[in-house]
Amino acid sequence: MNRLKEASSPYLLQHRDNPVHWWEWGPEALAEAKRQGKPILISIGYAACHWCHVMAHESFEDPDVAVVMNELFVNIKVDREERPDVDHVYMSALHLLGEPGGWPLTMFLTPEGEPFWGGTYFPKEPRFGRPGFVGVLREISRLYHAEPERILKNRDAIKQHLARTDGSDSGTLGRDDLDRMGLRLTELIDTENGGLQGAPKFPNPPILEYLFRYARRTGDDEAKRRFLLTLEQMALGGIHDHLGGGFARYSVDERWLVPHFEKMLYDNAQLLELYALAFVESGRALFRDAAEGIVTWLQREMSTPKGAFASSLDADSEGEEGRFYVWSLAEIRETLSEEDAAFFAKAYDITEEGNFEGRNILNRLISGEALPAVEERLAIMRGKLLERRASRVRPGLDDKVLADWNGLMISSLVRASFLLDRPDWMTLAARAYRFVAESMSRDGRLGHSWRGGALIFPGFALDHAAMMRAALALFEMTSEPAYLQDAQTWRDVLLAEYWVEETGSLAMTAQGADPLVVRPQPTQDDAVPNANGIFAEALVRLAQITETEHDLRRASDILSRLVGAARSAPLGHTSILNALDLHLRGLSILVTGNNAAALFETALKIPYPDRSVRQLHMGEALDDNHPAKALASSHTEAQALICAGMRCSLPVTDPEGLKAQVEEMLEIRGKG
Repeated sequence: MNRLKEASSPYLLQHRDNPVHWWEWGPEALAEAKRQGKPILISIGYAACHWCHVMAHESFEDPDVAVVMNELFVNIKVDREERPDVDHVYMSALHLLGEPGGWPLTMFLTPEGEPFWGGTYFPKEPRFGRPGFVGVLREISRLYHAEPERILKNRDAIKQHLARTDGSDSGTLGRDDLDRMGLRLTELIDTENGGLQGAPKFPNPPILEYLFRYARRTGDDEAKRRFLLTLEQMALGGIHDHLGGGFARYSVDERWLVPHFEKMLYDNAQLLELYALAFVESGRALFRDAAEGIVTWLQREMSTPKGAFASSLDADSEGEEGRFYVWSLAEIRETLSEEDAAFFAKAYDITEEGNFEGRNILNRLISGEALPAVEERLAIMRGKLLERRASRVRPGLDDKVLADWNGLMISSLVRASFLLDRPDWMTLAARAYRFVAESMSRDGRLGHSWRGGALIFPGFALDHAAMMRAALALFEMTSEPAYLQDAQTWRDVLLAEYWVEETGSLAMTAQGADPLVVRPQPTQDDAVPNANGIFAEALVRLAQITETEHDLRRASDILSRLVGAARSAPLGHTSILNALDLHLRGLSILVTGNNAAALFETALKIPYPDRSVRQLHMGEALDDNHPAKALASSHTEAQALICAGMRCSLPVTDPEGLKAQVEEMLEIRGKG
């Protein structure tokens, strides 16, 4: 019997009519495997995954394959976005087997959930140098029953390694260490196309933020150039949806031309704030347009009726990857006038032959950025083509609401709204925040995934860390105490339910959550920043905003516990390094007094990697240990106080003076 008909996940519902007797992940499925004495086959994927669809069509929809699966295994289907903890454990196991990883993830487990072998996509019949799926099923079942000692040997070796954590000895990293890592990272960036060298190319936003921070801290012009180059090439490339806005998950080539066409909320959340920073740094319309395109896409295609944001758009439509997004030259000519069609085709690399499997992916990699008048003309044409594209069969929408991904987007909308003078984006952010904070929360603790009234609870560490950071971003912009209180509540939840003192890091899962074979405690960034890095940044910001002694001590302590892991693998821990940069270099700006709007706006326009901001209203009190307490309480006129650690500047009373003082103090902090 297939048990996925009552699932809430769109990905699981895609498999509800399979002849496979699927179970959802849970103790009931493991108990069934024990009762039958069968190994478990666990298949993990997500709704927008192209190769997940391929394996489903080839094997899971095939009655003959299903007979073998049902006879030999208890079969479990998992949405990795709903259960990132399960995905992390079994993907880590696959890596220990020497496989590079990817989805669909296909693992074989004992009835206790212990992994002993696996892979990713298996074709139904042997090809691509990979064994056929049915043959794999039969051989794994034979080994499990006939040669259990081999299974147990694999199981024990994998389990022993899984129990190890990423944590390392605590220590210190200083500005010199950060600068050496920044120089090394700069050297790894492709000088022609941007991004890390080679293919496939992923955006890697935490790495790009670290490059940006390094360039600002040191004045390294080459690092700045490669940061801007990466965002430029992505904006011009086929990874960018030039008609509808937003970016695909990655490019299969080194030029950013051919995307893997799924569009994920988390990528676009992180890219939005980077494009806003790039615009502030360069003034180029290309970067502003890319940021605005992300939000236009977000509003048009990803906003749920309750104001939160959906998770992803599929790569496939009508059974083909990218079909919704690609064009023939004939279609361009049918939609535009003859003159406009020729003009558009030249600008967007559209030919009879095509640049992707006989069709065309729109891109500007050859033509580049145009003058404003030309861009205005192209915008009209893009609007006509977008209208025609809307009549096509759309890719599937995964409309579940994830607290962590929404938290990333909320922070980014808030940060970008002020940098790009888009106050309407604040409205979007606040509405999404209210949904997550109110509809996905129980007794101060967040759930992870919501769809159709069903909530997966409790949530994970990243849910609380990302929403804590979002709350602080909203507090900085609005000064509403409720946001600060939420941030402090989620801080306390993380420390009480997720913090593991022995390793000095957060576990993914809460204490008391349904147990896995190990309690995962990763510190490395993945497609999304690691919870430890986001939490560290949020703690530093909270400490800078409140200047309370316990917040300052906790932020410093957590960073000292995490830098060991960052030192051993800096490229995988840039979210932690970004938090450390904010801790070492970031300024706390306190705005007080009457008629302080101009000072407050000036403070908020200073790029967020450099500062935290708090506006103190009349009647509000600072902590007794706050270094600016005396100065703040002795003046009623508008003033700004810029603090670095426990030392603050003299009051600044005009916007230009504030900008000058911040630049001077940042230069001093950057030099240590």
